[in-house]
Amino acid sequence: MLHRALALFLPAVVGLALSSTAEAAPKKKYYFELAAVTAKPEVSADVAKSATSRVETQVKKAWAAHPQLVVLEGQPDWRTQTEPYRKFLRKKGVAGAYLVTVELTEATEEVLPMPDKPNTQRIVVRVALHMLGENIPTKTMGFTGDGQATIKVEVGKKIRDADREYAWAQAAEAAVNDAMATVFKQLAVPPKKQ
Repeated sequence: MLHRALALFLPAVVGLALSSTAEAAPKKKYYFELAAVTAKPEVSADVAKSATSRVETQVKKAWAAHPQLVVLEGQPDWRTQTEPYRKFLRKKGVAGAYLVTVELTEATEEVLPMPDKPNTQRIVVRVALHMLGENIPTKTMGFTGDGQATIKVEVGKKIRDADREYAWAQAAEAAVNDAMATVFKQLAVPPKKQ
């Protein structure tokens, strides 16, 4: 009877140990370098300047907080020292380095009246963006990620700068996080063997 209980118990313990080990496996680390944040010509020029700086702020904030992204210091210049740069990445345990360009594909703001609330308006901010990551140092295609967000904020009859800034920051943050989720899904897929 004891042998039968052990025969049932041991496989369960081994299975549990293996599954917890697989879940606890460390995630790969990456390095992202921001090349630029730009806006498509379709984004109106008066919105593009402030929207790109807001998105850039949110990109840097998201990267600083992401557990799989590392900050590198003392690395060789990847543009002129390709092999030493690769060795540096391996030594630091970095699975990949990417030069990332972020392009705003949409950035709009509307102020809409709210008929059921006469002393209230709604700011509607839409942000859509495209991230493109090129492998460093080879400058080959690494990943893409698209993100978008629409934020609606109820305000009074007078719109304060803080209301507008809040709506834009929330929209930019949500769009960046949406794109980052796509990027890390792509990075999690093992590369195809050639």
